[in-house]
Amino acid sequence: MPDFVWKAAQADAQIVEGRSQAANPAQVMVQLRAQGLTPLQIGESGAMGGKTTLPLLPVKSSHPFGRSKSQGITQADILVMTSELSIMLKAGLSLDNALRVLIGMNAKPAMVVLTQTILDDVKSGVPLSRALSRHSDQFGDFYVNMVRSGEAGGQLSAVLERLFEHLDRLRALRESVVSAAIYPAILLSVALLSLIAMLGFVVPQFETLFKDMGDALPLPTKVIMVIGHAFTDYGLFMALGAVLLAWLVRQWWRSPSGVLWWQARALRLPMVGKLVLKYNLTLFARSLGTLLGNGVPLLTAMHIASQTVGNLNLRQALEGVIPKVKGGGKMVDALQASGVFEPLAVNLIKVGEETGRIGPMLLELARIFNGDVETGIKRSLTLLEPVLILVLGMLIASIIVSIMLGILSVNDLAI
Repeated sequence: MPDFVWKAAQADAQIVEGRSQAANPAQVMVQLRAQGLTPLQIGESGAMGGKTTLPLLPVKSSHPFGRSKSQGITQADILVMTSELSIMLKAGLSLDNALRVLIGMNAKPAMVVLTQTILDDVKSGVPLSRALSRHSDQFGDFYVNMVRSGEAGGQLSAVLERLFEHLDRLRALRESVVSAAIYPAILLSVALLSLIAMLGFVVPQFETLFKDMGDALPLPTKVIMVIGHAFTDYGLFMALGAVLLAWLVRQWWRSPSGVLWWQARALRLPMVGKLVLKYNLTLFARSLGTLLGNGVPLLTAMHIASQTVGNLNLRQALEGVIPKVKGGGKMVDALQASGVFEPLAVNLIKVGEETGRIGPMLLELARIFNGDVETGIKRSLTLLEPVLILVLGMLIASIIVSIMLGILSVNDLAI
């Protein structure tokens, strides 16, 4: 039988290593658990060195979507912590010992400090949810209420597992949106750089050829030469002006009035508006369905779920639903009156409310919206890419044609 090397956590949170003979890694797991150990890593030991075949928990936290160079705590760190804590609690470790193992496994100082603070609170008798609530910048109301519901039902490990799945889906949705915007951004940057190169370096090369023609030069050529001359003489000032303008626009966009203005306009844009709406409603429906599925009261769940919506105009509309439900109205009627949800969403919520399965129906609605967002992004990119290429080609072609008209005019004068 092959040899396996392993790392495991004892009940007192000490990490131990060892070697066992077994037919497969699963048998090693059975042996370790029979000894009261929690498997962390199991690897096959060969003549050429150890080869990991069953990594259960990383010895050092790794980000499932990229390693952060920042010393601050990121959403990726919280996601990894949630997953690892769920696995260890499910394996039978007590909460304080699981937190000790997390401290020993983590290589990021900020996460070590955060976990140690939470451990100190838990050891002093504070519930985990209250300990997490003292770090609202890292966790937030949604996370804390999910943990509180797990503590109340005695299913903390299962709730943490569902919490990880929920956060991971939201991460995947956000990353799909960001990834979809990368290629158009690169294409637009290349287009701008190409135009700057043509106007700043190529066009001025023809200035000596055209300088004696005066009014005989065609109008398109004159315009291009003036623009090229401006780039040559005032290029630095134009660049500084562009940077200053971009900074001012960025500051305005970050202001409350600026955020409300452009978020309202985003909802009215053709094609893009529907994607923005469905993306935000996906966040709301998934958060609300997850909270309700874990026993969080409806009004509390609606308030927390509305805070996950990034578009402030939509958030205000969804928050306006809460008083109507609190006054005794039906949730589906209040949501329909908000004018935010389309008929399909209203019907699904209505069915869920009538059958007492509103949580699962909201999760199903989130799944549908998520698919619509991904499909819409792909279609938008399919249309946007050739449009950008066509516009870039037309701009460069107009510069070339203008120069060619000037050259033909020189030849006509020579004749």
